[in-house]
Amino acid sequence: MSTTISALAGKPPPASRLVDVSRLLAAYSDLQPDPSVPAQRVAFGTSGHRGTSFDRSFNAWHILAMSQAICEYRKARGIDGPLYLGFDTHALSRPAFENALEVLAANGVQTLIARADEFTPTPAISHAVLVHNKGRSTGLADGIVITPSHNPPDNGGFKYNTPNGGPADNDVTHWIEDRANALLDDGLRNVRRMPLAQARKAGSTHMHDFLERYVADLSQVVDFDLIRSAGIRMGVDPMGGAGVHYWGPIAERYRLDLTVVSEVVDPQFAFMSVDWDGNIRMDPSSKYAMQRLIGLKDRFDIAFACDTDHDRHGIVTCSGGLMSPNHYLSVLIDELFRNRPEWGPRAAIGKTVVSTALIDRVAKRLGRELYEVPASFKWFSKGLFDGSLGFGCEESAGAALLRRDGSVWTTDKDGLAPAFLAAEITAREGRDPSELYTRLTADLGQPFNDRIEAAATPAQKARLAALAPDQLHSKRLAGEPIKQALDKAPGNGASMGGIKVVAESGWFAARPSGTEDIYKIYAESFKDEAHLQAILGEAQAIVDQAL
Repeated sequence: MSTTISALAGKPPPASRLVDVSRLLAAYSDLQPDPSVPAQRVAFGTSGHRGTSFDRSFNAWHILAMSQAICEYRKARGIDGPLYLGFDTHALSRPAFENALEVLAANGVQTLIARADEFTPTPAISHAVLVHNKGRSTGLADGIVITPSHNPPDNGGFKYNTPNGGPADNDVTHWIEDRANALLDDGLRNVRRMPLAQARKAGSTHMHDFLERYVADLSQVVDFDLIRSAGIRMGVDPMGGAGVHYWGPIAERYRLDLTVVSEVVDPQFAFMSVDWDGNIRMDPSSKYAMQRLIGLKDRFDIAFACDTDHDRHGIVTCSGGLMSPNHYLSVLIDELFRNRPEWGPRAAIGKTVVSTALIDRVAKRLGRELYEVPASFKWFSKGLFDGSLGFGCEESAGAALLRRDGSVWTTDKDGLAPAFLAAEITAREGRDPSELYTRLTADLGQPFNDRIEAAATPAQKARLAALAPDQLHSKRLAGEPIKQALDKAPGNGASMGGIKVVAESGWFAARPSGTEDIYKIYAESFKDEAHLQAILGEAQAIVDQAL
């Protein structure tokens, strides 16, 4: 199997592809999950629990159970500070927010929500938690982010962030998952809940200005003075996401030449161009989903977009169009570590095992330690929190970094900061990131990379996740001896949930998606396109055998 590109890819969605929002919301309220069906139970993947109400995998019962489980987890762990609660623009996010608030209020949890129910980006939640907890050892805050990230419009998502500001680690999510499923099994009898109107008026529910606090602090990460003095013309497409109302205040506060190309919020996301597989997906790294901004690139010196919860970035340059995340991240790392002297010599570079090996070469030239982990941003949270990591990134365009003074900024992905850093780089270097990538690869070698995505059943995903190095029969990869075959990440020894095979001039990795019923094969060559295709072909044969 290989990636099949839909005839609709890159085009406006036909009416038949738009979700029926009223039917979706009715399913959320009316359909109850059957706990005896595995696909209808609470299951935390790489970034929280996700699903759709149509399949009974994201319904009111799930939210009520998970919210109660989090209340009990907080009590068991002595977490008694405020909980910051936010949601994005997916249709299912608002009712999930309301159900969560009903449970939090009934349990007496001091809950901070945005004024006027403003949408709240993921990084604004992480930032709020960290600002509150700075210097504290008691009364610690945590957060809940209600978002399925860039997933299609009929999806919902629910994620818990611990007091370090980042996504909860496996031991925490397993606890919450087990307790939530026990509550489902028992028909929610032990879930405490109060009516929404009462929950909003409860003494434990408070308003918080996420937007103002985040925007005011962003200059601690980005050199806006440099951007403004260079007169950089910027464009941004919020893609109808949670940060839609953040960009204007940022431009106003820092006096930037920034054009917001659209502030439309539409739960059907009908303004999007269709992604590779015919689905609507707000992925800022997809050339199919990013057609609107790509078409406007000549109007700006640099343009950018973020996904629905604004934890991923997409960079569009005047000289090269949409950048591959791997390309931009390599440039961004190189620029940041040469222009952030306060980060100190021991701040390492974090990347996931499926990110480009060009980052390895950049790290070696910079003299920085490389910290390579499985696909999931939670592995970076501790290092970003204590400053042992200056930067952490995923190949899917998720990244976070330290403040300019070397202290913690966010420990969850932040799409806005890397977007503005593209403008800072352009201002400093007099060249956009695409031009700087060309210069970087002239020095360190040019990678050719690609990714295959294809449908997979839960059973097939489980088989692929269990694939072990000793199941490989070949000793060579595309003509070269295999140097490493890994099922655990070099940085922390954690399971990759798949396999990575490395040769001198290239590598591939295969793993199931943690958020959708698909699998992914990543491959990279430092030779040429033909060598890349040879790697992909051999990787595909291995995956086909596993499936």
